[in-house]
Amino acid sequence: MGLLSGKKAFIFGVANDMSIAWGIAKALHAEGAELGFNFLGEALEKRVRPLAESVNASLILPCDVSKDSEIEALYKEVEKKWGKFDILIHCIAFANRDDLKGAFVDTSRAGFALAMDISAYSLIAISKPAVPLLNPGASIIALTYYGSVKVIPNYNVMGVAKAALEANVRYLAYDLGPKNIRVNAISAGAIKTLASSAVGGIKSMLKASEDLTPLKRNVDKDEVGKTAVYLASDWASGVTGDILYVDAGANIVGMNLDIKKPEDAPAAK
Repeated sequence: MGLLSGKKAFIFGVANDMSIAWGIAKALHAEGAELGFNFLGEALEKRVRPLAESVNASLILPCDVSKDSEIEALYKEVEKKWGKFDILIHCIAFANRDDLKGAFVDTSRAGFALAMDISAYSLIAISKPAVPLLNPGASIIALTYYGSVKVIPNYNVMGVAKAALEANVRYLAYDLGPKNIRVNAISAGAIKTLASSAVGGIKSMLKASEDLTPLKRNVDKDEVGKTAVYLASDWASGVTGDILYVDAGANIVGMNLDIKKPEDAPAAK
């Protein structure tokens, strides 16, 4: 019996096998959860469907989260197949590539609105119609990044959108708490994914993050998946409105200096 046996989880945002969302999906499946996935358009369906089928997903549905009508149609299918479910995973983010490089001050009005809609408002958009279908004790989990609270060069408008997403988590947790629905986010460390590749200088960011962390390495999507299992399970029944960092400790370090520790000093003769 897995930690999530008997539970059903719907996952928004898998793009390919490098997606953090896929790491979460694998971890939930390993612990016994029945899974459902969305995809956006035919190109992504070709990537998502084989992955979903490999974990015996019972739902693989089209959905553009910028369109309320498609979200409504998706949940009608979820209700037909599952009735109720237990876990909702939000791994959705998008900004124009031009807004993920150069100066933040150059962000266009349209680019700002797009990033906020897809990356932040979408959590509200997929949560509201899910509420009547979620079992008591259900867990909603979003994916965020440290660029929400500190400046990360080239992350730009996405950092602002992630800050809004984290505020959404807190307000949703307050709203949905009386219904015994928990809402949390995982702030994952720098990981090379299809989405992160759009950020200018991502290779330098990954190297800088690795050097900064106390563990002297970056995390991987499977480590994020393990934390998602915890938040989705009854083990986290008292945790809501929180942002859990899975970043090898990067968020605790203010500056990285090449200073020798006492144990590194040469022994006295």
